[in-house]
Amino acid sequence: MNTRKKKLAIVGNGMGTCRLLDELVRRDATRQYEITVFGEERGGAYNRILLGRVLSGEAPDAIVTKTPEWYDANNIRLIQSTRVTRLDTLRKVVETADGQNRRYDVSILATGSQPLVPPLEGMRGEDGELRSGVFVYRSIADCIRMREYARSGDGAVIVGGGLLGLEAAKVLSDMGLHVTVVQSSKILMNAQLDEIAGEMLARQIDRTGIFARLGRTVESIYGDERVTGVVLDDGTTLSTDLVVLACGVRPRVDTARASGLPVNKGILVNDTLATEVPGVYAFGECAEHRGKTYGIVTPVWEQAAVLADVLTGQSKDRYRGSKLYTRLKVAGVDVASMGVLEPELERDEVVQIVEERRDCYRKLIVRDGKLVGAMLVGNTEATATLVQLFDRGDAVPGDPLELLCSSRPAAPAGERVVCNCNKVTEQTLCEAIAAGADSLAALGDCTRAGTGCGSCKGELTQLLSKLSKPAQSLPLLPLLASA
Repeated sequence: MNTRKKKLAIVGNGMGTCRLLDELVRRDATRQYEITVFGEERGGAYNRILLGRVLSGEAPDAIVTKTPEWYDANNIRLIQSTRVTRLDTLRKVVETADGQNRRYDVSILATGSQPLVPPLEGMRGEDGELRSGVFVYRSIADCIRMREYARSGDGAVIVGGGLLGLEAAKVLSDMGLHVTVVQSSKILMNAQLDEIAGEMLARQIDRTGIFARLGRTVESIYGDERVTGVVLDDGTTLSTDLVVLACGVRPRVDTARASGLPVNKGILVNDTLATEVPGVYAFGECAEHRGKTYGIVTPVWEQAAVLADVLTGQSKDRYRGSKLYTRLKVAGVDVASMGVLEPELERDEVVQIVEERRDCYRKLIVRDGKLVGAMLVGNTEATATLVQLFDRGDAVPGDPLELLCSSRPAAPAGERVVCNCNKVTEQTLCEAIAAGADSLAALGDCTRAGTGCGSCKGELTQLLSKLSKPAQSLPLLPLLASA
């Protein structure tokens, strides 16, 4: 019997790789593979969704999910601060920018996504680097540079009104900056919200002190040594000290292209997450499966589990695609979105509730008795029920309005999903708390709840408060008389 371990090379050390490593360790994959992870950034993996915490002043360690010591403890080699330029798929060699070649038997591209950086006039200095005061919002290093530069009383222009842009806007506003969001679409978070929902979100964000210029683009940046202002497409000028580029992301496929792998919008993979090239897989934001790429965590988690099964031969499950849903607090406003944004067929039924005075909005799209889309802004109490129905494909009530106007449970007691990212049920959480998990960190360690987007942490805290056993006080000992 051949007992030689295969060499498994993972290119990329983001959130996808972090989850894949957990899945591999759970399956005891280090008995089969010598695993090497190549990461461009220094340090271990971190939760990119929580970058706002670093921007607001917390230490980077607050969002680190795997320290370098974790890799060592699990017999996984981490090569930090190293960019992989290509795979020589004929010789099965990983080539890096520092000229090193390392052999592999199986390789996985988990290169994630890269920020869209528009070629704005005046954005770069003579040396080709971003002008002082221009920042891309993408990494821990970006956040540290930004918070060191920003001062209370400064002006900030955020280019992009999606999730990342609004998150940066809220943090900078809380730091005392005058913040304006410039969004090319007339709808904030247009990838997740329709026109009414975007308007309600804009109204609520306006109340926080953040200004929004919708349907506008930044055409140029001006200033000598540092940024002093921007010009919009309608000729409007805005004075500013910072320009933050949060214009969205796209799959990062440069390494795949250089390696001769089939690439469309993303790296093309089949239901096993394999590329056409033997021994090379791809997953996460960089991968394209059945014509779709995904930019949220749930599909990445699902792909990681399937890929770990494939690599260890422990299951015949395949990846068939994911249902998309998002539940987040955007600039302090509760927002949830799932499925389609607008009716697509004549038989689609639409239910909407608009609360003008509260700037709240709720919408359902029902097809053949099943929920195919929903969005909620401001009032998201029904989210857990809707996600359950959407994810399972269960039938909605005869009057769908009941879903938005009652606390009707979507599942039997205990089966309700609390953590959507990791599909952790209330029953699982209750069992973990009964077994001694007495903190958010402990719950995350044993169930993974709260380790994705973090939107469920409020509910986790409530469960802990309700179910945790009170600390037992020590019995008082009688005082001993001195001899």
